[in-house]
Amino acid sequence: MNSELIWVLTLLFIAVVLFATGKVRMDAVALLVIIAFVLSGTLTLSEAFAGFSDPNVILIAALFIIGDGLVRTGVATKMGAWLMQVAGNSETKMLVLLMLTVAGLGAFMSSTGVVAIFIPVVLGVSLRMKISPARLLMPLSFAGLISGMMTLVATPPNLVVHSELVREGLQGFHFFSVTPLGVLVLILGILYMLVARSALAGRNETQQGDDWKRPTFRSLIKTYHLAGRARRLALRHGSPMIGRRLDDLKLRERYGANVIGVERWRHFRRVMVDPQGVTEFRERDVLLIDMSASDVDLRQFCSEQLLEPMVLRGEYFSDRALDVGMAEVSLVPESELTGKSVRDIGFRTRYGLNVVGLRREGVAFEGDVADEPLQLGDILLVVGNWKRITQLGLHNRNFLVLNLPVEESDASPAHSQAPHALFCLVLMVALMLTDEIPNPIAAIIACLLMGKFRCVSVESAYRAIHWPSIILIVGMMPFAQALQKTGGVDLIVRGLMDIGGGYGPYGMLICLFMMCAAIGLFISNTATAVLMAPIALAAAKSMGVSPYPFAMVVAMAASAAFMTPVSSPVNTLVLAPGNYRFSDFVKIGVPFTFIVMVVSVVTIPLLFPF
Repeated sequence: MNSELIWVLTLLFIAVVLFATGKVRMDAVALLVIIAFVLSGTLTLSEAFAGFSDPNVILIAALFIIGDGLVRTGVATKMGAWLMQVAGNSETKMLVLLMLTVAGLGAFMSSTGVVAIFIPVVLGVSLRMKISPARLLMPLSFAGLISGMMTLVATPPNLVVHSELVREGLQGFHFFSVTPLGVLVLILGILYMLVARSALAGRNETQQGDDWKRPTFRSLIKTYHLAGRARRLALRHGSPMIGRRLDDLKLRERYGANVIGVERWRHFRRVMVDPQGVTEFRERDVLLIDMSASDVDLRQFCSEQLLEPMVLRGEYFSDRALDVGMAEVSLVPESELTGKSVRDIGFRTRYGLNVVGLRREGVAFEGDVADEPLQLGDILLVVGNWKRITQLGLHNRNFLVLNLPVEESDASPAHSQAPHALFCLVLMVALMLTDEIPNPIAAIIACLLMGKFRCVSVESAYRAIHWPSIILIVGMMPFAQALQKTGGVDLIVRGLMDIGGGYGPYGMLICLFMMCAAIGLFISNTATAVLMAPIALAAAKSMGVSPYPFAMVVAMAASAAFMTPVSSPVNTLVLAPGNYRFSDFVKIGVPFTFIVMVVSVVTIPLLFPF
């Protein structure tokens, strides 16, 4: 063992320790590794920074944007709502559908993002079913991990292994190369969790997070006594309101009717339009009206304006959470608006929002909110577009947004573009399947189209990229180069040959899987794949067999991070909401990791012969 190899292994050990302790950010550690390699002369400058030119790094960044587009357009949220509707009150059905849905979505977007979206869904379902969230949250995290085994682009380790094959002059994996294994593991995972959840049945204490301290649309409606005040009225043919502007109609002065929303047909579906003073009404519009200040008979109002009353269910606002926002706001001290009424301020014209309720000293105001002078300490309930509510809090010196309801997490700023987002996703997959267009180019095309269709904005696209993950991958890639350059890969392969070589290729597959699983306990699965991919290919070359089963077992083992809550971000996400202990993941995760290893070792050679 030469001095350069000792230095590389020492540096690797230090990096692993820093990763495991978490005292230094992982991306910072990765950058320090690059600096150490260059300053020590182990690698040249171009070798140390080679990761920045790797096409798969661009692909991973693009996939973050694709995932953000699915979130911003509400595709993922609608899947959660569908899940709750279909599963009903059956815990078994919920578990099965939850794991299938998360694994399906995670095959095309960040598993961490998918799990984060579904955590509040699971908490809500658990509350409704009166069961412990622990019975569903661990299946949720396991499904997130299994989703990495569904497609080539599902998780960075798959792309890292694919990139290593290409770097060695071999043909990389196809888009669905890992799918048969992933489907098999998913089926086994569902069956396993249906049995293993009983081990978590005694976990009754829940830490349901800040969402459960936040108000809901329903609680706000109750607090401000809004029930029974709102009406849905459709404009009939020949209504004198058709073609006229809201300000010109003076509905509030004449009838005490405050228009807080307009449902309008667009692209074969009803969408909610913000009512502004210049909004012109159209035939078939449905008006959402607050009649709290009205003494006019509703039948008289409808008769004069040719309006048809429509059903307004209690869940109306919750069902429209993608379109309609609701929040409590308060005047800031020394505001210039103190003493002025909502009408004096011209609140709707000025801020694009409607004031539908007022609380003073904790008591809901029963009179006409529009003409009541505002006092310091008053809390207003506003209704309108989520974006305008956010702007009111960020860019206004007079108002402070106090409480955003739970439904705010379901709001999607580009939900009307959901069909376009799905089109971009399908197009990307189709281009990747042709093998004529490189995967990074296909992903970039999909990103550009998402921008064209306004599924994402430039700002949201750059925010969506998880830069620490990108830097981690780039910073860990030099380790593979350094180990090869200093003979470290050959040393590790000889050690593996001494241990598992006598048992043939199957024994080597077991050794590789166990080694990946052990390393994955301390560092991320992406870093594990970066380190183990060249070792697996070198082991295959040493044994004179095909490299593909060895590369595939590394990809599978890297995603099998079930054993500890720190093995993967998805496990860490469910740790607190599920009130899990470290031992819970060990108890449930270790047996399932063994199952995945057996399945991989038996199945991979059938799909990728030695």
